[in-house]
Amino acid sequence: MEKFDFIPYGRQDITEEDINEVIKVLRSNFLTQGSVVPAFEQKLCNYIGVKYSVVVNSCTSALHIACLALDLGPGDILWTSPITFVASANCALYCGATVDFVDIDIDTALMSVEKLKRKLEWAEKEGKLPKIVIPVHFAGQSCDMREIHALSQRYDFKIIEDAAHAIGAEYQNDLVGGCQYSDITVFSFHPVKIITTAEGGLAATNDEVLAERMRLYRSHGVTRDPSLITKQVEGRWHYQQVDLGFNYRMTELQAALGVSQMQRLDAFVAQRHTLQERYDSLLNDDLPVIKPYQNQDSYSSLHLYPIQIDIDNIAKSRKKIFDMLWNSNIGVNVHYIPIHTQPYYQKLGFQKG
Repeated sequence: MEKFDFIPYGRQDITEEDINEVIKVLRSNFLTQGSVVPAFEQKLCNYIGVKYSVVVNSCTSALHIACLALDLGPGDILWTSPITFVASANCALYCGATVDFVDIDIDTALMSVEKLKRKLEWAEKEGKLPKIVIPVHFAGQSCDMREIHALSQRYDFKIIEDAAHAIGAEYQNDLVGGCQYSDITVFSFHPVKIITTAEGGLAATNDEVLAERMRLYRSHGVTRDPSLITKQVEGRWHYQQVDLGFNYRMTELQAALGVSQMQRLDAFVAQRHTLQERYDSLLNDDLPVIKPYQNQDSYSSLHLYPIQIDIDNIAKSRKKIFDMLWNSNIGVNVHYIPIHTQPYYQKLGFQKG
């Protein structure tokens, strides 16, 4: 493995066993649409405790097909957090819907339940209730899904959990992804996440209809399923396009890497908790930083260890501190530039604050 002369904020952990599993696929008859993708999906179902898993080529694709499966379209509104990657909001625009944001809890950077309540009360009066809400499990810590789900029952919206950071995390002693309080949960397998398939994502659900719709959207809307075919089947070759879908499939190579990485998922998360303890100890109270806050009802997968600079007690700017750390070979990053401050979203009418 390549040696780094600096500490990166994240990188994949690839073993010889991972490599050998990918080589097996390279030597097989199927590099795509074989048996390894379904095996990976079943392994994910078994681990998370969910009925259906649909793996795709990215978490962005997972968000897109999740929105489509829930019938998001023109005239609909999707709400999410502004403190996330732009994909969490872009998925609404892909469907022709509009997007709006719910402010975060300052301690956790998770969607604020109190702010969500207030916004829903206002939206009900204005006739602008969301069709879908996407809470983001920032840094690997779960949002308060029980409370958000209770609000969904009152205000009749669907929930997609953006758990791109949170495979291996727990909420109220259950693994994130079981969809106890949501319709669909999505995960990312990007190289800096907990496990990787190089690029890749997952949409998990307990709803068979939603799973079937997402499988269709994953592969051009094409099916050989007799229950979906609309006319007599001519032969084994027969297929039909029954909806407008996309080429969002995951390859057998990626799935093989994912199956192998799953063997070490719990160990990866445990290692991150060891690192958290080390950071907590070394970033002592004399330093002008605010360490991450962890809710007692959740077990974070710790994709990130985000610190905040206590600007009132330091003479240096964030940029100066950032540059000093990089010059000391410590590859920190800024997560995230709020979506509503991005030029594209400001053209849509959003403003800072």
